[in-house]
Amino acid sequence: MSNILALCDTVRQTSLAIHQYFRSGHLEKVYENTLAHRLRNKAIDVKQQMPIDIYDEDGTLVGHYTADLLIESQLIVELKACHTLTTEHFAQVFGYLRGSRLRHGMLINSGSQKLQIRKLILCLPEVAQCFAVFRSVRAFPYLRCYSERDL
Repeated sequence: MSNILALCDTVRQTSLAIHQYFRSGHLEKVYENTLAHRLRNKAIDVKQQMPIDIYDEDGTLVGHYTADLLIESQLIVELKACHTLTTEHFAQVFGYLRGSRLRHGMLINSGSQKLQIRKLILCLPEVAQCFAVFRSVRAFPYLRCYSERDL
């Protein structure tokens, strides 16, 4: 678990550096390309516009989602360049996580004057590890974690 939190920390620090340089006002694609470039310079595996299979609960492939960034094959990063994050943005990422069967996502908005970064963890009721995940996140106070129950 600490590996994914360290990865999120690197994404957060890199996003902050990008926001300090560019500030707000650019298209989402500019932030996406810059974040991917800087993470690759840190030897992190980043795939842009990566098609991710979406499955129904019985395992049937029902479609594809194109992730803004898929980092180390375990973290979906959804980038926004809007005034503020909304509930719909959170629901969008949770939908991607649920359908792709991944557990970790980040929602980053570079469009506002103050950079908005949220770490999302898909916690299903039947997953007992969920509570251990939230306890371990307390070691990283800058991460505000959300579960579907928070929407």
